[in-house]
Amino acid sequence: MTDALSTNEYRTLLATAPGSAFDADTVSPDVTRLFTPSSHRRALDPDVTVVRGARGSGKTVWTKVLSDDRMREIAAASYMMPRLERMTVATGHAKGGEPNLHHPSKNVISKLLEDPRVTPQHLWSAVVLTGLRAPEILRIEGWDKRVRWVADHMESYERALWTIDQEARKSGRTRLLIFDALEHLHNDRPVVDQLVSGLFEVALDLRMSTSAIRAKIFVRPDMYESAPKHFPDASKLGANATDLTWTTENLYGLLYHQLGNHGSPEAEKFRVWTGSWNREGEGRFIAPVDVIATPQRQHELFVTMAGQYMGTSHRRGYTYTWLPNHLQDGRGQVSPRTLLQAVSTAATITRDRHPTHEHALHYDAIRASVSTASQIRVDEITEDIRWAAVAVEQLRGGQVPMQPSVVLAYWRDASLSVKLREVLANGSQGSGPEDVDNHRELIDELERLGVMTRRAAGATDLRDYAVDIPDVYRLAFGIGRKGGVSRRSH
Repeated sequence: MTDALSTNEYRTLLATAPGSAFDADTVSPDVTRLFTPSSHRRALDPDVTVVRGARGSGKTVWTKVLSDDRMREIAAASYMMPRLERMTVATGHAKGGEPNLHHPSKNVISKLLEDPRVTPQHLWSAVVLTGLRAPEILRIEGWDKRVRWVADHMESYERALWTIDQEARKSGRTRLLIFDALEHLHNDRPVVDQLVSGLFEVALDLRMSTSAIRAKIFVRPDMYESAPKHFPDASKLGANATDLTWTTENLYGLLYHQLGNHGSPEAEKFRVWTGSWNREGEGRFIAPVDVIATPQRQHELFVTMAGQYMGTSHRRGYTYTWLPNHLQDGRGQVSPRTLLQAVSTAATITRDRHPTHEHALHYDAIRASVSTASQIRVDEITEDIRWAAVAVEQLRGGQVPMQPSVVLAYWRDASLSVKLREVLANGSQGSGPEDVDNHRELIDELERLGVMTRRAAGATDLRDYAVDIPDVYRLAFGIGRKGGVSRRSH
């Protein structure tokens, strides 16, 4: 074994390698950067119909991985799930791509739903047949005619599914349809809820009535919860659902995977120093199990890079736990891209402000990096859930914990309802809340999104509470907290 990386070598690697993490909305994953966290195995199982995940948890990453033969091969080997290699995959709904090719656009959906004969179930059934390349539907041009054909010919729809299912069974290849970015289906949240409910019903029917045709739906947890589930066998949906979560071990495993797969001399030295990495070809390396899955080993490695404490003693916290704790949202989840960016930023700040520090990451730089990570997280929800960002923006300059009455006063003074209607009229950033005028319900919705949390304010009556906002959102919105991370720490 050679000598460990020097402080400057570690600092260089930490500043550059995490930055190679992709934004799944704009860049496809590649062989070297693909990381397969242990907690995501069930999400890739073709028989799991619904995968719940917050923004940044990996829904779009897995959508693209499942759609790519080589990526599926890597996932199949990693999760010991050979069935992933015996699949034919089609897109049922996703962000981007050619309008109306695989599914109707938002504008077309709005137009289709004006017809009282058309239900969400009809719409999704037409999408399913299109994704399966059924001749009956492909010979029909235009989504309006396809959807109405399904509505008028359900017996033909079922016969087409049966034929495709029999062919798939004989070939030994599962036909998988993937649905993602459902927040972009429609501007009105109640309509989105009905569309998602219809998709659940169609997908569950495929699960129960066919042997080799499956649908996999990636959806935000709050959308899963709010979509009506009054259709037959809806109670079985929960048994066919799972969650995309990132444990602390998964997050650090991702970080170390990125460091070892960077393609630089420092990355090679990191691999040698941390154990026996397996080379899989195409420049991809797999870390030893302890590096990606053992907390004690991961802690030791991070202490080598950042020191033990967030200061001169334990009173300020421990670096290994402090960083993920301050990057988590109200649901206790950390966006992996947020953590990677925070580490990269901390390395850069250390190089610029604390070049002689004994570790690659200075604790003040780690603290400052949370502000940068907060801006990334806020940019993410602004892109996908614009109304939530607008609502919290009105609290700028305030301090949490904050009584609900104070939150409502901020929103009333800012004419929040008017601003939300303007956002929804634009229609480019996902669906809106259930009711723009019900501000008390907005607090509950933001809590379900993980943007807000609540604290009990009274020891005797738990109905009295205070609103809080996690650091990962609070800092970028310019909202203070007594004793918290400073808004100006960077």
